Amino acid sequence: MQGRTVAILESRAGDQLVDLIRKRGGIPVHAPALAELPDVDPEGLRATIADFERAPPQVFVFQTGVGTRALFAATDALGLTPALLQQLEAATVVVRGPKPTGALRARGVRIDRAATDPFTTREVLAELADVPLDGKRVAVQRYGDVNTDLNAALAARGATVTEIATYKWGLPEDVGPLRRLVDALRRDEIDLVAFTSASQVWNLFTVARDAGAEPALKAALARCKVASIGPVCRAALRKMDVPVALEAHPPKLGPFIAEIDRVLSQP
Repeated sequence: MQGRTVAILESRAGDQLVDLIRKRGGIPVHAPALAELPDVDPEGLRATIADFERAPPQVFVFQTGVGTRALFAATDALGLTPALLQQLEAATVVVRGPKPTGALRARGVRIDRAATDPFTTREVLAELADVPLDGKRVAVQRYGDVNTDLNAALAARGATVTEIATYKWGLPEDVGPLRRLVDALRRDEIDLVAFTSASQVWNLFTVARDAGAEPALKAALARCKVASIGPVCRAALRKMDVPVALEAHPPKLGPFIAEIDRVLSQP
């Protein structure tokens, strides 16, 4: 990476990305943009499971590994895991990617449909294309944000969607690193910004907006290189009129870092 400066907004795997950037000759600037906040209401979940026993969902959609594990941790604490497993056994179980797949297999859950690479909402809906949904109930494990595109597409096919909240994305308690990153971008001190989720885009712009620096941030991101890990993240950047210089194929950390290295190593 020839000593180029790379801004990293990833929280959970942030230290790993910092090490990878440094090993490839880059200078990492770590500004975590997300906080993973618990969003499980025990009594609400108890009521949801009871409601599922009265009117079982015909389809369950699991979107993330961390959310799936959080759901089972909550049902374990409430003594409701056997009831949930029984409901899953009778339904069509759909997963968005390898992470929820691993979390479900650890619980012995049968997986009927798995979204293909790059594991976006489009691929989830493709797996459900031949599944009758009109008048059916679909339970969706919510990830950090509400997947409005998925919910709307399911509802358009006549399904009744019930979301199961497990966690949500918020701003970090300390937004100082993000403010300093905005300032560094305005001073053209960053060669590339690496986005690994759409929520990072929204939070970076929220911090900039609160500081009265949103137009300056947009201008700065247009001057430097912007990397997106995949199509969902790219769509968020485009909504903010941010040009994307490179994207990982497939949308995973290894190919992402390799592509960043390739682009920054060019003369």
